[in-house]
Amino acid sequence: MSKRTHTLSSSTKDKKLDAPRPSASIVLLSPENQVLLLHRVQTSSAFPSAHVFPGGNLSNFHDGTIPGPDDVKRHEDSLPYRLGAIRETFEESGILIAREGDANGNPLNLPNAERDIARKSIYKNEVRFVEWLRGVGGVADTDNLLPFTRWITPTNQPRRYTTQMYLYMLPLSISDDPAVSAAQSEAMIPTADGGAEITAARFDYASTWLEKQRKGEIVLFPPQYFLLHLLSQFLNKPTLGSLSSSELTDYYHSQREKLGSFLATVPTASEPKAVKHHTAQIPWADKVISPNMLGVRKSDKRAILGLDKPGPELTGTDRGGDWERVVLVKFAKHVARDVEVRNREEVLAEERQPGNGAKEAKL
Repeated sequence: MSKRTHTLSSSTKDKKLDAPRPSASIVLLSPENQVLLLHRVQTSSAFPSAHVFPGGNLSNFHDGTIPGPDDVKRHEDSLPYRLGAIRETFEESGILIAREGDANGNPLNLPNAERDIARKSIYKNEVRFVEWLRGVGGVADTDNLLPFTRWITPTNQPRRYTTQMYLYMLPLSISDDPAVSAAQSEAMIPTADGGAEITAARFDYASTWLEKQRKGEIVLFPPQYFLLHLLSQFLNKPTLGSLSSSELTDYYHSQREKLGSFLATVPTASEPKAVKHHTAQIPWADKVISPNMLGVRKSDKRAILGLDKPGPELTGTDRGGDWERVVLVKFAKHVARDVEVRNREEVLAEERQPGNGAKEAKL
């Protein structure tokens, strides 16, 4: 995608914003197209008590160097982001997204005991991730990561990140992988950091995760809820009664094909006004979203978050997110509650009704 500028504008630099830290996460699909979420502890440094996708900060030691804070290329998909996403997923869940020998090899499968030793060594920076992989005859499967939006933390937050999200689909016949099998039954996972951040990992259907949030059983922050909302359009539990093994494989494969097409297709909006907005011509694979406050609903005090802006670091570029939708959310003690994705025009029309005006946001 072409850029109108290649460095940050002077107005953005003058604000002296804290540069967002590079990070990466993976929306990981099981052989049954369930989504992996990790449960973070209440004292976690980010997303406390929440269920999140595996991922974390990039490391120069493990992942390589990325462009500096004043370069817009810092906010683009690249090999360091892909390696960081795979490494962090391995550290946090034990699931290894790698191939035997080279990019064309079979999925690399190692015993849990060997994985756990490696996860701790990699976490402590005792060995580089790619060197350890090479030593066990594998390579990171970076080629099969599908970019699936980037999120830049708004400027009103004390810690800011530029997080590249990826989608990865585990092979439909990988059920013998011990780490995947454990997450399919919500295992309490031994973690490389001794349980300081993550307590459990589980695969479940996107719609099930959303329903658990609606019932107040789990915490989902806006990025996770929004992406699960999109996935729930395609990844549903079979409802056709008894299906043979081959029929199930065809069913899951068809879901994946439709999802892959969705990531690459434009326009990404359906309503006429939204289709005319320039963000509708940015595929989901390339969207950059920095949630911005549009107002507060008078009826339930939930914040209305716009998703179309890419953040100040990308001012003057042609990057952007999703204008057609907004996220409604209530924050209480730094925890997100009552998250919902709605049509932007519908929500704003509701707030324009007499006696139901939203409070204007103070940006």
